[in-house]
Order: sequence, then C-alpha cells, then structure tokens
Amino acid sequence: MSAALRTIGVVGAGQMGRGIAQVAAQSGFTVLLHDENTSALDASLGHIGGQLERQVEKGRLAPAVRAETLARLQRVTGTEAFSAADFVIEAVSENQALKARLFETLDRTCAPGVILASNTSSLSITRLAAATRRPARVIGMHFMNPVPVMELIEIVAGQATSGETIEETRALAKSLGKTAVQAQDYPGFISNRILMPMINEAIFALYEGVGGREDIDTVMRLGMRHPMGPLALADFIGLDTCLAILEILHAGLGDPKYRPCPLLRRMVEAGRLGRKSGRGFYDYAPGGAPA
Repeated sequence: MSAALRTIGVVGAGQMGRGIAQVAAQSGFTVLLHDENTSALDASLGHIGGQLERQVEKGRLAPAVRAETLARLQRVTGTEAFSAADFVIEAVSENQALKARLFETLDRTCAPGVILASNTSSLSITRLAAATRRPARVIGMHFMNPVPVMELIEIVAGQATSGETIEETRALAKSLGKTAVQAQDYPGFISNRILMPMINEAIFALYEGVGGREDIDTVMRLGMRHPMGPLALADFIGLDTCLAILEILHAGLGDPKYRPCPLLRRMVEAGRLGRKSGRGFYDYAPGGAPA
C-alpha cells in the first residue's frame, strides 16, 4: 500500500464499484463507498461480505483477514464524506453528463491535490476534466470486469493530465495487485477499440446467417483460445453497454466500420440486455447462471 494514500473513495456501488471497493479494502486501504441508491449500497456491501466468506470457505482467506477487510469498508451516504479521501474513483453509469456533474461536485468536495479517476470504459477523460478546476489531476482508471479476478487496469491520460498524476495512479494500480497499461484519450481507448469491433462483427455474422450462436462462440473459444465466445461475452458485459460503446466509437471516429449491428440495436430495444436481464443471445437463470 502506498504510504501517501490511505483512504480511497469509490462512487457507485454497482458491479464495478463494489469490485473496486473490495480489491482496495483487501489491499489495505480504508474505503469510503457511496451510492445515491442506499439499497444498492447495502446490497453491494452484503455481496462483498459473501464473496469474502466464499474465499474463507475455500481456504483462500483467513477469517481474521475477512473481518479486517470488512472493517476497512465504510458506507457513506453523501459525497461530502470524500473530503477525507486521498484518491477518488468514480464508477457510476456510463453517461457523460452524469459523470461530469459528479466530477464537478467532487472537485468542490475533495482536497485540492486529490486525484479524481473515472472507471469509464470509453468516455472522454478530457471532457470530464474540463468540468473541474483540477484537469491535471483527472485521469481514467478503467478496471476490467470482474474486478477482483481481472489483473488489468487501463490508465487513460486526458489532454491536461499531468505526468505526476499518471505515475501516482500507476503506483496505486500496483498497490492493488494490478498491471497497468497506459492509453491516450481517444474513443474506446485500447481495450474497447479492439474488443467492441470483434463483438460487433460476431453479431453481424449471426445477423447475416454466417453461423449460429454456438458455432460462432465455439470457433473463438476453441479456434482462437478465447476463454469465452464473443456473443456470450457481450451478454456478460451487457448488450446496452456494448451498443453505447460502439455508438461512441462510431460518432467519435466517424468510420462506418464501427456502425452497431442492427440486430444488437433491436435486442437492446427489446430489453434483451444479456445476463442482467435474463435474456440476451443466450438465456440465463436468476443470478446470471446460464439457463
């Protein structure tokens, strides 16, 4: 754990936010976890407790370590609590206007030197930084899902992000047990600039009848050694999220190769969003397990 950083604020207690909070607490940091939806906040803390308990049952974690980790997690109901944070990570919904308003609020609340990081997977860090009076201290910190399992963090430098901010964020990633790569602030960064066109092309292959869903996924799993086929992966990510990222790529880069497949758009309009809705390219039982 970095000597300079002891308290990390996490805004957003959804799937990504709770994963970030868990990893930070397990890494020895005090974590201030906030969500405007107090029910989601309570559910996330319960989920983290359950995840840690399963590690204890499997012999991967000592009961005392679980108790210490949970003690480092603090439930906070207002952003004013982040005045005590040394570093803040935002993990709210992937909406530019929502995130910009939050960054404006955090800028007023947090101490002047505190870094404000966004877990955005595709939105402009430069635009988020422009909503603050500290653009040099704003950065992207894109965690991969599920956060406790995946080793990568994509660090994204905005136009005004300072070299010092990049190095401090890289050091924090290392303290969290992650490997950091740096991307520049262009639509989709590195990860989704490569991943989303592959998923979109798999959906086009299904849409055009090139292959069935199992055939397409099996080719990528067995032929390309991917752990999960692209259609199953799209369900895992969320088809609405995939569509939103592709729209950002299409609008930001202006290249027709990023045009979202009409089938993807139709499925999102029908509410078939993947695991979280119970139906996507595949059907799922409650809890997200394949049906």
